[in-house]
Amino acid sequence: MKPHVIALGLGILLATQTSLAVDRPGGRAFVTRSPAVGAHGMAATSQPLASLAAIDILRAGGNAVDAAIAANAVQCVTEPTSCGLGGDLFAIVWDSKTQKLHGLNASGRSPQALSIEEFQRLGHETIPPHGVLPITVPGCVDGWFTLHKRFGKLPIEQVLAPAINHARDGYAVTEVTARHWAAGVRVFRDQPGWADVFLIDGQPPQHGQQFRNPALASTLEKIAAGGADAFYRGEIARVIDQFMREHGGYLRYEDLASHHSDWVEPVSVAYRGYEVWELPPNGQGIAALQMLQVLKQFDLAKAGFGSPDHLHLFLEAKKLAFEDRARFYADPDFNPAPVEGLISDEYGARRAKLIDPHHAATELAAGDPLLRDGDTIYLTTADKDHNMVSLIQSNYRGFGAGPCPPGLGFCLQDRGELFNLEPGHANSFAPGKRPFHTIIPAFLTKEGRPVMSFGVMGGDMQPQGHVQIIVNLLDFQMGLQEAGDAPRVRHDGSSTPTGLPADKKGGQAYVESGVSAETIGELERRGHRVKHGGDFGGYQAIWYDADRGVYYGATESRKDGIAIGY
Repeated sequence: MKPHVIALGLGILLATQTSLAVDRPGGRAFVTRSPAVGAHGMAATSQPLASLAAIDILRAGGNAVDAAIAANAVQCVTEPTSCGLGGDLFAIVWDSKTQKLHGLNASGRSPQALSIEEFQRLGHETIPPHGVLPITVPGCVDGWFTLHKRFGKLPIEQVLAPAINHARDGYAVTEVTARHWAAGVRVFRDQPGWADVFLIDGQPPQHGQQFRNPALASTLEKIAAGGADAFYRGEIARVIDQFMREHGGYLRYEDLASHHSDWVEPVSVAYRGYEVWELPPNGQGIAALQMLQVLKQFDLAKAGFGSPDHLHLFLEAKKLAFEDRARFYADPDFNPAPVEGLISDEYGARRAKLIDPHHAATELAAGDPLLRDGDTIYLTTADKDHNMVSLIQSNYRGFGAGPCPPGLGFCLQDRGELFNLEPGHANSFAPGKRPFHTIIPAFLTKEGRPVMSFGVMGGDMQPQGHVQIIVNLLDFQMGLQEAGDAPRVRHDGSSTPTGLPADKKGGQAYVESGVSAETIGELERRGHRVKHGGDFGGYQAIWYDADRGVYYGATESRKDGIAIGY
């Protein structure tokens, strides 16, 4: 298979398949647009102003890391419904100098003053999604500076300038963001400080309406001038500390001052001649690798895209991986997961034997490898020197926990909701511990060379989306944009790392409108419960064609974003 065939998104057009006749000049009926192409640089994000900022930074002499930070900062201003300075960050960087991948875990830890016993005293059996209790240390800003210190090229003031300008001068709110903003009003309006930051005369901004956030502009200016210390050990940290004390929260100045990001080694599995890379826990990336290890035991290409066999195998592989996710994935500083065993060929083959090709499983258990919704942004950038960045950043539930410290222009994340309050569980709450995390960047190589940086945002959908993208590209020979536009499926109802048990009826499969009635009928005959609708994530990708010396970029048709190459 030639990489440029994948990148151009031509798909497989068979003359006998009249259902593939389309109005566009190439690709299957569901393809929405052409992939972007450029020889010097590429950016793909879910927000046009972020993509433009990344390209401007590249054209000004910055590299892919500078561009990724600039894009993320702009999204913190323009997509506060999904990300922000109060959230966490993960990244995978292909560095052309060292010719290797570098992983960054920039997720924050729980407050030292909070404990399972305190939750019990307050009468909580699970951690609430909003308010002060689920708030953990924001890792985003330290993630920017950790990336920039190791790989950045331009001054950080120049990198953050586009975000500062948009926050101060205003920007026109995009359609999908406006919809999520409006939906958040009911949930967040009464959270301390939220309405002061995010409403205009008591109302959310509409599609196309200008929105300004001068407080966030001031915060970004302080960070640009004072670095990470300005956020974690300066005035900003003291404002957060005082705010939390006033509202019964537990996050303290000392929690912020002691925070640090960690460089981690990405892990991979081989799939159809390529290497698929994810970050190890406390994130859920290896769930995608576990699913691929199961799926490669089957001939998906023969089954055909969208067929009952294809979707049945996918759903069953997901169920298997997610039971292991619920049992093992956690902060490795507290409970190291048996990652090598979980993603091994032997274990994948053994788990695959548990799949009944004709019947959906209703009850599954985690294996022995040792022999739900969320809003997120994903972006990817690449530069003329062939550095590539795969970056994901999030508040977790939309605007996060909701509380907004005064004068800062952002709210704090609710990642702590993803802890388990059962003592002794791998992911059980502990002071100074990182929670289980849903946000995951990904990367694809071939024989150790960079091929694709990609991600699919959206809570539990993320590893499911990663697998569907890889399968679409490598099993079904789709193009880069085509692989993202293809109708997706999502399964909910597995056991969770927070302690929720699996649905005894086998969970719920959700499908997009492109899945045929015939396929749905056959899935139901095999025992799957199937519904239309749901959240199917958001995809961005950059493919590097070394033979032609160009990048191809794809972006999510379900979001507001664009891919730009030059």
